[in-house]
Amino acid sequence: MEKPLPAPAPTPSAKYWKTMAFLAPFASVGELIFERDVGNWRCNMKPLIILNPYSNRWKAKERKKEIEAALVSLQWDAEIVETNAPGHAIQLAAQAVQERRAPIVAAGGDGTLSEVINGMMHAAQETPIGPFGILPIGTANDLGDQLAIPRDIHQTLKVIAQGKTRRIDLCQINNRYFVNNAGLGLEPYITLLQANMKRLNGVPRYLAATLLGIIHHPTWHMHLEWDGGNYTGPVTLISIGNWARTGGIFYTVPHASADDGKITFIHGYIPTRLKTLLALPMILKPQQGNISEHPLVQEINTTWLKVRSETPTPAHADGEVFAPGIQEVEFRILPGKLNVIVP
Repeated sequence: MEKPLPAPAPTPSAKYWKTMAFLAPFASVGELIFERDVGNWRCNMKPLIILNPYSNRWKAKERKKEIEAALVSLQWDAEIVETNAPGHAIQLAAQAVQERRAPIVAAGGDGTLSEVINGMMHAAQETPIGPFGILPIGTANDLGDQLAIPRDIHQTLKVIAQGKTRRIDLCQINNRYFVNNAGLGLEPYITLLQANMKRLNGVPRYLAATLLGIIHHPTWHMHLEWDGGNYTGPVTLISIGNWARTGGIFYTVPHASADDGKITFIHGYIPTRLKTLLALPMILKPQQGNISEHPLVQEINTTWLKVRSETPTPAHADGEVFAPGIQEVEFRILPGKLNVIVP
């Protein structure tokens, strides 16, 4: 006896087709499911925490168990991966973007944050990049403090899990990206000095290196060009800021803003060690009496900056010296490029 044919499938409703049309753009994303919740994002892919154990002279490694305990307490399933060498965070972040991990969290200092952002930028196709989370367990933690990210690990992970984001600018120096600040001349010269100091840690190390750099008093002859201006002559320092603070206590570019679509930079030539030393208190002031008010220093807002130095100058981005000696450098702004998670 022949089996009866199965009943025809019900005709999809108009609501079904509307739903499928809405979901079609997300088909290539596969497992990614986003939901809107009071302006926040959520994603069912496993978040990734990139931990630099060396941050704060290996103290970051000691806080891994604290991070794990906080994740358990918050019932937040995130994977922790440790870096094993300089530049490793760049590779891990690029891979995480390709795997569509979200959020990607940098656990360490400002240099670690910078590496993770560079990895995300190298791999990302869309704009802006992110969501990007910050677990500030480094030495100075300039970016985290300026974004009001808590220092307490449990509170920070709670903020990251909530997922509220803010769009901020990124800056580019040659083929690298930075989020906080960069520098040429005396500033990275001091960074090299503090990297070799073994007996001091934290802010005292930055301050001691600054005093030693002032004693050495290096000078360069440079040509600067930006939209609307130029300068040729002796230079003590050039500091480029997306944010105002660097090194935990120094406000080298006091009026920098991370969401104005501009690079803010200062440049100046201070001819003697004594005058440079007397200018030091001004770098410690974020408001009235700051370094931008010094008669030998100029503060400028621009969208790009080109620098040519007659002799090699060290260069740093987010506290990491990427060139001990370089002669041609170009900076530009990438407005609203980073979606960073904030309280």
